[in-house]
This record gives sequence, C-alpha cells and structure tokens, in this order.
Amino acid sequence: MEKISELGFWQRMAAERGLIILFFSSAGCHSCRIWRGLLREYEMTREDLRVWEVDAGIDMGLTQEFEVYHLPALFLFKDGRYLRSLQVEARPQALHRLVESVKDLPGEEQP
Repeated sequence: MEKISELGFWQRMAAERGLIILFFSSAGCHSCRIWRGLLREYEMTREDLRVWEVDAGIDMGLTQEFEVYHLPALFLFKDGRYLRSLQVEARPQALHRLVESVKDLPGEEQP
C-alpha cells in the first residue's frame, strides 16, 4: 500500500495501468485500521491491483474533490479511469466479489 498526496495525483493516475483502489483514511479512524489491514492483504493476492492511501485529514483538496464525508472511503480506478465508489463490508471475499463484478464495467461519472 502506497501513501499518496494530491500533488501530481491526476498526472500520475493518468499514467497508471491496472486496477487501483484509492483508500481515504485517517489516523484516528478504527474502521480505517481494519480496512488498511484487509487492503494490504488483498493487494498481495493480486498482481493487477494496487492500493493508494490518502490521509483525508491532510489532503483535504482530494478529499473534497471525491466528496468524502465518511471514512473509510474506497474508489476503484482501471487504467487511470474512474470506475466507481466501492461500498462493501470489510471482508476479503466480499471485496474480491465486488471488484471482480465491476472491474470491466464502463466507468461512472466521478464525484
């Protein structure tokens, strides 16, 4: 899992290939700690997926751009294109089923 900031975010995202889960978290968020562990493990099982973590308390511009009001928040990108927000329970199998079911769908409009 890589921590990223809003500096150069869109340029870097445009150059990426494969799946990226953009994970908004905060240091004091208990649910974020649970998701952080789950996402680290999930990322290790997939060669086609990376997880980028954004600290919502520090990178407020990106947090506002994605209209993040509740943490944790997850968004899926494919080949640099926004696909959709991921709303799923914090279980590896549930996350995997959701990612597999939406990864080849057309992208939605970004928040």
